[in-house]
Amino acid sequence: MRRRWIFNLIFLLILVLAFSALLWGSSRNPTAGLTDEQRTLASFKKVDDFPLYVMTYYGDYGFADYLKEGIASLESTTLLADQHWACTTFSTSNPASDYLLGRNFDWHDHPALLLFTDPPDAYASVTMVDLYYLGFLKDQPPSDLALQNLFNAPYWTFDGMNEYGLAVGMMAVSEADLDRDPRKVTISSLEVVRLMLDYAKDVDEAISLLKQYNIDFGGGPPLHYLIADGAGNSAVIEFIGGEMIVLEGEDPWQVSTNFLISIEKPQGSDSSCWRYNQAYRTLQSAGGDISQQDAMAILEGVAQSGSYPTIWSIVYNRFGGEIQLVVGRQYDKAHRFKLNMAN
Repeated sequence: MRRRWIFNLIFLLILVLAFSALLWGSSRNPTAGLTDEQRTLASFKKVDDFPLYVMTYYGDYGFADYLKEGIASLESTTLLADQHWACTTFSTSNPASDYLLGRNFDWHDHPALLLFTDPPDAYASVTMVDLYYLGFLKDQPPSDLALQNLFNAPYWTFDGMNEYGLAVGMMAVSEADLDRDPRKVTISSLEVVRLMLDYAKDVDEAISLLKQYNIDFGGGPPLHYLIADGAGNSAVIEFIGGEMIVLEGEDPWQVSTNFLISIEKPQGSDSSCWRYNQAYRTLQSAGGDISQQDAMAILEGVAQSGSYPTIWSIVYNRFGGEIQLVVGRQYDKAHRFKLNMAN
């Protein structure tokens, strides 16, 4: 009897210890045992009442498979942009300071998402998403359908930076005309940003990737892109007369807003866009040697209000991975995040 009593006591202690270990492990890792889809939704958090959300996408979102076929598109696209589409993007590449990409996204007051991704077959990145296009409304809680649409968020990339310091911002322009090559896969103008962030380490690789695809602008306005990398290179990419035009940065800074630089050819800060001129003058006076706080101040200076306001202002540090983000023009309330860099 005594031996059985001792055995039962030991067995009970083992059960208690095992159960305690299970509870302790769950408290330290609440997503243990969940699928990638469950972990992704569990990471979706509201961090600002604007609202701004943050989410980590766990697992593979199938972009590599998507790139094998792309979207069906048969004709060249030339569209006119709505005059109210407006954004400001600039890069700095002064070796005396951090390499930065600053970006204002101006459109409507829509919910916004800062999205972290790290797919198994591509580079880790952080990107911004306008959640309106996934079914989110500013003054309403997300519906079940909107939450399910979050799994499409990586395909709705408006700007971002990857772990090698490549950063991209897009801006609407009056036209974008790219001839179709029937031998190439066609992808949309926002998926272009995802393509570069997932598979390009620098500007040269990004340009090489762009040459491998047709780009369809039919789902939105014509766009051009400012890309910059961790080595200090930058370029504006435009599509004119069926050709891709590459405008490499010649100074330790480069600015792009909503006019075709290859057509207008501004000299210094004498463009037709006041936001371009103001950002250019500030960067020129500093020789591109500015801090993240300085970069945010530039974005604040060219932010817009009214019916087509600045939704977010974001500064990506292309060397250290730090991110400073303001939503709704609340420049006294900056949120800070970090992307772990590869080198």
